[in-house]
Amino acid sequence: MQRYAHLWDHPGMGQSLEPLVIRHTHRLPSLAGAAGAGDVAARQLDAALMSVGFKLSADLLEHLSGLSESTVVDTAVTTLATVREMVGDHVQHNAYFVDFPANVPDTFDFWMRCIAEALTDDTARAGTLDQLRTGVVDLLTLPSYGAYQHTYAEMLAHHSELIAAAGDRMTVLHLGDDLDSEVTALYLALAGSSTPLSQDDLGDLTALARACVHGPQPEAIPIRENRAIVNQARVSVGAQPLLDTVTDVLRLACALSGGDVSLREPTRFGALSRRVRRALLAGLDAVVAAAPARLADVRPHREAWKRLGERLHPHEYPRWPYAADVFVVARGEKRAQSFDGRAEELLGTNDVTGTATLLKSAPGKLLRSLDHLLRSAATDGEREAVVAAVEEVVHQVSGRVVLSVREHFHNRGEHNRSESSQGEDAGERRVFVNRLGRAWVTSDDRPPVPPAERQRVLAVLDAEIRRRLPAAGHLLIDPNVLDVALPLSGKATASGLGVLPRGSVSPVDGELLRFFVYWKQSRHRTDYDLSALMLDARYKTVCWLSYTSLTEVEGEHSGDITDAPDGASEFINLRLGAVRGRFIVPQVNIFSGEGFEEVEESFFGFMLREAEQQGRPFEPRTVRMKSELRGPGKVALPLVFLRGPDGRWRAKWLHLYLKGAPTANRVEGNQVSVARLLRGIVERDQLTVRYLTGLMTDDATGMTLWDGTTVPDEPVTYIGLQRPDGLHPESRVITPENLRDLIPD
Repeated sequence: MQRYAHLWDHPGMGQSLEPLVIRHTHRLPSLAGAAGAGDVAARQLDAALMSVGFKLSADLLEHLSGLSESTVVDTAVTTLATVREMVGDHVQHNAYFVDFPANVPDTFDFWMRCIAEALTDDTARAGTLDQLRTGVVDLLTLPSYGAYQHTYAEMLAHHSELIAAAGDRMTVLHLGDDLDSEVTALYLALAGSSTPLSQDDLGDLTALARACVHGPQPEAIPIRENRAIVNQARVSVGAQPLLDTVTDVLRLACALSGGDVSLREPTRFGALSRRVRRALLAGLDAVVAAAPARLADVRPHREAWKRLGERLHPHEYPRWPYAADVFVVARGEKRAQSFDGRAEELLGTNDVTGTATLLKSAPGKLLRSLDHLLRSAATDGEREAVVAAVEEVVHQVSGRVVLSVREHFHNRGEHNRSESSQGEDAGERRVFVNRLGRAWVTSDDRPPVPPAERQRVLAVLDAEIRRRLPAAGHLLIDPNVLDVALPLSGKATASGLGVLPRGSVSPVDGELLRFFVYWKQSRHRTDYDLSALMLDARYKTVCWLSYTSLTEVEGEHSGDITDAPDGASEFINLRLGAVRGRFIVPQVNIFSGEGFEEVEESFFGFMLREAEQQGRPFEPRTVRMKSELRGPGKVALPLVFLRGPDGRWRAKWLHLYLKGAPTANRVEGNQVSVARLLRGIVERDQLTVRYLTGLMTDDATGMTLWDGTTVPDEPVTYIGLQRPDGLHPESRVITPENLRDLIPD
C-alpha cells in the first residue's frame, strides 16, 4: 500500500551574546556580579544541567558559588535555555505510538486498524468505502492516521524514568574570561578563520562583526565571504572597507543588500544610500587603479555587475574612472582576458610546460590544476616541469589548499579494493559535493596519475605541511579524535552538538541506537519521513524501517506524522546486535510541503543507550549528536553507521543532500542512488587528525594518548573530542569547536 494506501537573537536586536559564546566554545563567561553565597543556586544549576547531559567544571562551579544568588539564577536561565536548544530539548518530542518502542504494530495491521476506525467515523465512512471499492486507500484521508492521538503529557505517563548509565553523554562547560574578552576572541577566530564557515557560523559572524567593529581586528581575513561580512560592519559605521579585488566589492554589495556573499545565488540589490554608493565606487576605483588586470575578474559575475551598476550609477561619479571600467567590461564593451582564459589557451595547444610556467604566478590555481597537468603531460620533461613548478611555489599556497590537494592525490592511488568492490558494479566512482552539501556520483574514467610523479607530489606536500606546523610541545591526544576529518571547509559540517566534519569516523558504543527528526512547518502542511536503510557488505538492500515498514528484526519506527504546525517528531529504534548487514543509513525524506531551508526549524540526531535504561523516546542525556537540517534537495543523509571487521559499529559523517523527487520521496525509491553514493563516500579516505598529529610528533617533546583519567601537570597541546577538567591553564586546547585551528596558514 502506498501513501495513498531559533535561537537567541543576535545583538543589535537587544539580546546577549552569551548564548553564542556558550554554543561555540562550551565556556561560560566569567561574571563580575556582587559577591555572595551562590553555592546552593550553583549546585542546583549543575544538577539541572546534568539532567540534559551537561555539567559545570570544577572551576566554573567554584566561580558561580562565590557570586550572589540572584546573579547565579539569572545566569542559570540563559545557560539552561542555551544548552537545551543545543541538544534539541527545547521542544516537546511526542511519538505517534504512545508506548514506543514497545507495542509498535505490524504495518499492515496498523493500516487496517486505521481503516476500521474510519468506517466507524460518520464523516469519513462514505469516502473510505468508495476508496475500498477501488482497492487503493489514501492513508491521509483516514482520521486516525498521521496525527498524534494523545497529548505529550499522556505519552510521558506511559514511560518510566531514564536509568542513569556510565555511558550517558556529559558535556562539560568550562569557566571563560569576561564576556567582552570571550566575544572578541570568538570574533577574531571566526573572522580570521583559514577555512570557510558554515552558513550558521556566517550568521554568527555577522552579529559578532557588528559588536566588535570598533575593537581589535584579525591580522588577516583569508576567506572572502568572511571579509564581506566584516566589511559590511565597517561600512555601517563609516570605516574604510578592506578590499583588494573587484569581487570583494561585489560581495560587499551583496552583504549590504542582504544577499548571498558566496555569489552562488543571485542577489536582488536594494536601494543604496549615497554614502554607501560612494564607498563602493571609491573602493572599486582604488582596486582597479592599483591592478588593472583585476578587470579580468569581472567576467565570471558580469550579470551581477550589470545589476549592481543600475544601483551605483557610476556615470554620476566621473572622478572614479577605473570603477566605471568595471561596468564597461561587464556590458561586454571592453575585453579583459582572464588569467584562466590564458591558461586554457596554452593547454589547448598542448603546451603543458608553458601552462605550468604561467600558473606559477597563481600558485593556488597551479595546485588545483595539478592532476590535469600531469595527465596531459606527454613526456618526462613536461612532467618534470610541472612538479618542479609545484616545488617552487608551494610555500605560497594556503594550508587549506595544500591539504585538499594532498587528500586528492592520496585518493588517486591504486588502493586495494574492498570486499564490496570485487563483485557486481565494481567500477571506480567520483563523488561530487557542492558547498551546500548537494551530492551526486558518476563513473571515474580518468587515466591514472603517473605513480612516480604522484609519490613525488605527496612528498612535497607532506614536507610543506610539516614545515608550517607549530611546535607542539607535549602532545596529549584523545584516541577517539584521531579519525576525525580535518575541517578543510566549514561547509562540510552542519551546525549542532557533537557534529563532526564530513568523512569523520567516530566510535558508537551502546546496545540501542535511536534516531530522531524534528520539524516545524512555517506556512504549509509539511510531511518529513524518517527512515533507516540497512545494506550488506556489497551495498545491497537488506531491509529498511520507515512508515511503510514499522517493525523489523532490527527495531521499530515510532509512526508517521504528516502535519507539523506545532512541530512533530519521528524516531527509529535499533538493536545494534540484531542488525543484519554492514551499513545503517538513516535518512530524512521530504514527502510533501516545505524544504529543509523553508521550515521554521528542523534537526536530526541520534541517541545511544543501554537496553535496561528505559526512559522517554527522547532523552537529552543520551543524545550523542544533534544536527541542523538546512540544505538543498529532498533527501537528507546526515551520516552512516558501519560495522567493522571487529564487529564494532562506527559512524561516518556525511552531511549530504540528494536532489530527490519534487514530492513523495521514500526510502524504497532512493535506495539504489543512496547505495551508489554511499559506496563512493565510504571508500574514500579523508585527511584526518591522525595524519596531522603524525607530522606534529616530529617536533613534539612527547606524545601521550589520553586514557580519560589524569592529565599532566605541565602545559600541553591537547587534541580531543572534549576538553578535560584540570588541564594546565597555559595548555593549547583543540576540540571540534575550534578544530579549524589545526589547519596551518
